[in-house]
Amino acid sequence: MSITYHVCKYTPTELLAAFGGQCALLDEAPENFDLSDQVAHPNLCGFGKSVIQAAMSGQVKELVLVNCCDTIRSAYDILKDQGTLDFLYLLDILHKGEDCAVEHTRDQLLALAEAYGAYKGTQFDRAAFFAAFRTAAPVPQPHLAVLGAKMGSHLFSLVEETMPLPVVNATCANNRNVAKPEDQADFAALMTDYARCLLGQLPCMRMTDNAPRRALYNTPGLEGVIYHTLQFCDYYGFEYADLRGKLPVPLLKIESDGTTQSREQLRTRLDAFAEGLHPHTRKGESPMAKHGYFAGIDSGSATTDVVILDQDKTIVAKVILPTGAGASNGAQRALDQALAQAGLTQADLTATVTTGYGRGVIQTGDKSVTEITCHAKGAHFLNPAVRTVIDIGGQDSKVIRVEADGSVANFVMNDKCAAGTGRFLEMMARTLELSLEEISTIGLHWKEEITISSMCTVFADSEVVSLVAQNKALPDIVHGLNQSVAARAAALFRRAGGQGPCMMTGGVSRNQGVARAIEEKLGQPLFLHPDAQLCGALGAALFALELP
Repeated sequence: MSITYHVCKYTPTELLAAFGGQCALLDEAPENFDLSDQVAHPNLCGFGKSVIQAAMSGQVKELVLVNCCDTIRSAYDILKDQGTLDFLYLLDILHKGEDCAVEHTRDQLLALAEAYGAYKGTQFDRAAFFAAFRTAAPVPQPHLAVLGAKMGSHLFSLVEETMPLPVVNATCANNRNVAKPEDQADFAALMTDYARCLLGQLPCMRMTDNAPRRALYNTPGLEGVIYHTLQFCDYYGFEYADLRGKLPVPLLKIESDGTTQSREQLRTRLDAFAEGLHPHTRKGESPMAKHGYFAGIDSGSATTDVVILDQDKTIVAKVILPTGAGASNGAQRALDQALAQAGLTQADLTATVTTGYGRGVIQTGDKSVTEITCHAKGAHFLNPAVRTVIDIGGQDSKVIRVEADGSVANFVMNDKCAAGTGRFLEMMARTLELSLEEISTIGLHWKEEITISSMCTVFADSEVVSLVAQNKALPDIVHGLNQSVAARAAALFRRAGGQGPCMMTGGVSRNQGVARAIEEKLGQPLFLHPDAQLCGALGAALFALELP
């Protein structure tokens, strides 16, 4: 039997079932938009592109849409023009629940019933109509909730996998709960009541009166909220901005583009949020005394760092090596070198904790902890007064707010673009034919203020080449690059609600020009420690010491 897909909670699935339709929510994300990009405007959001991709790939043959936004209207027009679907219908649902909106929706339902019944070759089955209504499942206690824009099954499964508590998917299309209308002999009257029930459910953000959405986060047993937004979509961004200041439980925002490509990048954010919900040691308690040696391995995109502590939390070995082609091999090389430095063997290690992007493939280790939590832990160890960590690594930038006990209060990340990261500076140094040591200090001696306007690494590289062709002085160009990196770091700082004292960690902390530029942007000094680049590995080693 063919499936009639839909993407909106206001889709009258019970009506479709009454004509023999088998309905399903279209929530599988594609790997890419190779087909939809051939027919859709590049600025169309991922939500619309995923609908077009599913239809053009042959996954969908029957589709009922609701005009929830301009994107869906565009997707409908494109698919209608393509003519690849067996059944395609667009419902015009108003943004209100008043009587005139109910009447308009009733007329839309009557027209859909006529079109769908003719397509299926069936008559309205009253018993099937009422049997299709479902009551909401009970909410587990305690629980976490995913709110915001529709989250596909691929991403929701990742959330369930990483969270320590049951998770309720309350995103827009998944919190559908339509009351059963009164049974009336007159079909038009029945559809009027049905329209009122459709419009009367918990509203989505497109509805004019969306105040009842408060019920989504004012629920007993709610321990935290993961808020999902889509790139280039403002509807739910407004609600998230409102929740940031008043939600009494931990809140994490994640953004996706409608494909599966950001899955692993989002895993780091989710893991860190989960770690914050259940700290490794309870506040006010100290871990039991341990004996032996404890290793932390931070496998990053550029370097792999290892720290070994003794039972008194004294660093007995520290190593920084290029990660190389394989994270697992690089980690083992760095660990072997650290063991040799301390005069130890692997058998001497009581526990090992891994962190960083490569943590999932490292075979050595008793536990994995995200680099966000580890950097907070390491920074707190080096300076307990620090309340904000600015970590600029090889391929991402993070700002982490730290509690007085070293746990994570909040964090934001720039993990989808190389701009403002170590990779960005490395590429610029190569373009300017400078070493990393040279680019670290040459910008301190600038004379002319130069603005690097392009935030994209590729475009910034072209801009730098143009500046060189104009005979601009190297110190001035590098100063402009430093200011560009600092501006991005300062923006993350503000988004995270950063506060002093501040510490800079990661490989870029060794770049004096960037550090000074960030200090100027923030208007406050940065705490710079000789072991700042090792902060992630140090935090991992401290967690190893605290393992039960």
